[in-house]
Amino acid sequence: MSDSDFKYTVLSGGVGGAKLVLGLHKILAPEQLSVVVNTGDDFEHLGLPICPDIDTLIYTLAGTVNPTTGWGLNNESWYFMEALKQLGGATWFSLGDRDLATHIRRRDLLVKGQTLSEATLTLLREFHVHTPIIPMSNTPVRTKIKTNSETLDFQDYFVRLKAEPAVTEIIYAGNDQAAGSPDALAALQANKLGAIILTPSNPWLSIDPILSLSDIKSTITNSTVPVVGISPIVSGKAIKGPTAKLMRELGMDVSAYSIAEHYKGILDGLIIDQQDADQCDAIRALGLQVSTTNTIMNSLDDKKALAEFTLAFARQIHTGNMDSSS
Repeated sequence: MSDSDFKYTVLSGGVGGAKLVLGLHKILAPEQLSVVVNTGDDFEHLGLPICPDIDTLIYTLAGTVNPTTGWGLNNESWYFMEALKQLGGATWFSLGDRDLATHIRRRDLLVKGQTLSEATLTLLREFHVHTPIIPMSNTPVRTKIKTNSETLDFQDYFVRLKAEPAVTEIIYAGNDQAAGSPDALAALQANKLGAIILTPSNPWLSIDPILSLSDIKSTITNSTVPVVGISPIVSGKAIKGPTAKLMRELGMDVSAYSIAEHYKGILDGLIIDQQDADQCDAIRALGLQVSTTNTIMNSLDDKKALAEFTLAFARQIHTGNMDSSS
């Protein structure tokens, strides 16, 4: 069986994960790649269903994402927000004029009876994206952030309060009532599946909401294909977002080793940045395979190179042909 026969299923959040997904999208055929996306960030705002991670992935693969922010649409206008501000409306969560159309279209599809998976598939077709982007569940699961004084909805914490409150606990509300979407479970059990890949998204805010669904987690842990991840921590710092701050608040060292420890029992192998090569032996002691490369994705070539490296790493695990010096 040649490499082109294999399929790959990826678990991803938004901006950070979308970089690797884009790299995979560029080197694989659409039928080889499926992306199961975090929906713990989803919420209703101004009467509209907002799905930030799904939309970031759609816009990224469609080539319409804002390249500066990594989210939202390029060449956006903001007349709606300016008018809403004049009327005294809530403007803490910005919705661009063209982005607004996506949320209105999604609302209309959901009102007509489509599931979130079906509505996302419709949007993919309308954005001319052929790679499946699959919500983790069609039932709401909402990430909640506990602080010393209150429990916050995720977007209140992340956007309105700019991730400033100290976090004491993270809750995935509704996960005990929700099931993985049928399409997500099918992607994780696809014929000719070559690997399951966890992107370098925030483990606690983007990947763990997906893994909090018992059927998805058990499908992954019982899978016979390699499960590999990429560390979002490089040289004691997070590439993007509040990952490092969150780790410190939850009592962890900010290191690739801590990421490996967190994912122990889920991953077969972890890719860490070459700057963290001194942690390889400790990670192997956890029972994980480990390999090093440049994991900082500034350019499209960086994204494609890491995607190629990830697939090669998964093949090495599958064949047992690991270089112990990696």
